Amino acid sequence: MKIGLTYDLRADYLARGYSLAETAELDSPVTVDGIAAAIAAMGHEVERIGGLEPLAGALAAGRRWDLVFNIAEGMHGFGREAAVPALLEAWRIPCTFSDPLVLALALHKGLTKRVVRDCGLRTPDFVVIERLEDVAGVDLPYPLFAKPVAEGTSKGVTGNSLVLEPSGLVPVCAELLKTFSQPVLVEEYLPGREFTVGLLGTGESARPVGVMEVFVVGGGDTGAYTFDNKAEYESRIRYALADDAPARAAADLALASWRALGCRDGGRVDVRLDGAGRPAFIEVNPLPGLNPEHSDLPIMWALAGNDYGALVAAIVESALQRLPREGARP
Repeated sequence: MKIGLTYDLRADYLARGYSLAETAELDSPVTVDGIAAAIAAMGHEVERIGGLEPLAGALAAGRRWDLVFNIAEGMHGFGREAAVPALLEAWRIPCTFSDPLVLALALHKGLTKRVVRDCGLRTPDFVVIERLEDVAGVDLPYPLFAKPVAEGTSKGVTGNSLVLEPSGLVPVCAELLKTFSQPVLVEEYLPGREFTVGLLGTGESARPVGVMEVFVVGGGDTGAYTFDNKAEYESRIRYALADDAPARAAADLALASWRALGCRDGGRVDVRLDGAGRPAFIEVNPLPGLNPEHSDLPIMWALAGNDYGALVAAIVESALQRLPREGARP
């Protein structure tokens, strides 16, 4: 089988003049090499394509693949993670991970929480601040937590994101609105344990494959998994698998959220416990980082004693279930 590989290399965008912060979600050669090697070990032919622009050129030139393994994050707009899957969908070429609708929805944390809430699943009460004037209408109990509505890799999450009293909300929202040019999600802060739940599969076949707890150590930012904590995880963060009753409840909520949103193949759901120990949905990552050294899903997979190649293989095998059956109409 011929499998294409789509990705956005951080170095390429740095060379174009983008900053380190702007390119924080993009990938390294280590990730691309690791995925390519794992796919080749399955016996498939791998073709490295690149991001949206080279993909568009390849499609226009008539190149095709049986499946595309997509980790392209994109750079601009709420639809950036959906751009490559949407193009492949138009050409009727299947790809790994969630479809364009789910990827566009999941990038917007506020819209995602509305869907999760409407499905009867717990998530902290929240508001979306479109303009600084909207802060005056916030009627939520403090403390609150503020972050950009559509960023990953904890971009925009700092020690200032935890807002303890009303006087602190305006400056935090003002800074986020200015820096990221997008709305700000403001939600009730939950003081309990923080988990990230890894999932593999689609629909009824989906299953949790690990619950990882995040501990701040070594003088890292407390109260949140901040951008700096994540970037300096070796000195600031300790990860550990959890399998007690609260962790299992978090896994159940994550799985229900994953299925409700229609996520596919593999990813993560972040969950926190409230003051009473009840789990609540925080956000979903349906296009997970796959750096074998420092991405959360591979970290928890490795902590459970599993091989990186097996993780990539499980994602591919899940996606292959969507390929048309032999003899079916294309």
